[in-house]
Formats: sequence, C-alpha cells, structure tokens
Amino acid sequence: MNTRGGHFNLPARLLHWTMAVMILAMLFVGVTMVASVQLRPMLVDLHRPLGIAIGVLALLRLYNRLRHRPPPLPADLPAWQVAAAKASHWLLYGLMLAMPLVGWAMLSAGGYPIVLWEGLHLPAIAPHTPSAYAALRGAHSVLAYLLFATVLMHVGAALFHLWVRRDGVFQSMAKGR
Repeated sequence: MNTRGGHFNLPARLLHWTMAVMILAMLFVGVTMVASVQLRPMLVDLHRPLGIAIGVLALLRLYNRLRHRPPPLPADLPAWQVAAAKASHWLLYGLMLAMPLVGWAMLSAGGYPIVLWEGLHLPAIAPHTPSAYAALRGAHSVLAYLLFATVLMHVGAALFHLWVRRDGVFQSMAKGR
C-alpha cells in the first residue's frame, strides 16, 4: 500500500520519533555505562529493558513498513543517493533488531540474568560459555559503533534534505498532511 499525501503513516512517524529518542538515549547510556564504575549498575538496569523495548518496537516498525510503503523519494535524486538511502534504512532496521538480540545472547552466554524489571526475567538464548560471551561482547560493541555511525549519516542526510535540497523528504517523516 502506498502512503497518502507523500507522508509516512502515523504509526511509522510515531515509531520513528519514539525510537530515535530511545536509540540516542541508549547510545549515551551504553557509553556512560562502560566509562563509569559508579553509574554502571543503575545504567545496566536501564540498558536491558530499553534494549528489549527497542527490539520489540523495531519489529512493529518493520511490520508497519512492510504493510505501508514509504513515500517515493524525489524523482531528481541521483541514483547513488537513492541506493544509499535504501541501504542505510535496511541497515538501521537490521541493527535495531540485531543489537538487542546480540546483547541478550551476550548476557546469556555470560550467565547473567536478563531482568527487565522486578519479577520479569527473560530466558537465556545462548549457552553459558566465556568464549561466546567474549565474542558477543565484541560484536555488541562493533554493532554499537556501526549504529552510531549510521545514525549520524541518517541525521546528516535528513538535514541535507531539509536545509539544502528542500525537497520535502524530511517533512514526510516530520509531520502529517
């Protein structure tokens, strides 16, 4: 189905902006969690449920995206920019799904309980082995850097469309009809 009026549908816009805030918060929480011994326990308790929430919302967002096609990009957009836009969006979806799963598997492999909140624990999804924990921890870090770089490029492209091209691409996600 096509989106009406050259805009993303309301669920897409709500999920996009909600997740944008959550992902930016998660990136800062993750960096601070690694750098601060004092704040680490509190931030870990925030990081786990926030990561799972991002994963669940990413599934909802992907479902919505597959049911409601995004508005077309401007016809005069160079082919390489169209390809970059499509690739970066699918990379973002992949990372929004992979990061929580890799984090969950990492904690499982480390033998750590995955506590979302008091009384709700997630089951382990990977065997408890130190080597798997180390590999998954490294993968989680690399994916976090890749996510950060992709988010920066996404924001840069959005601002390029808003301020330089002035072609309505930013507005298609920023507001409705």
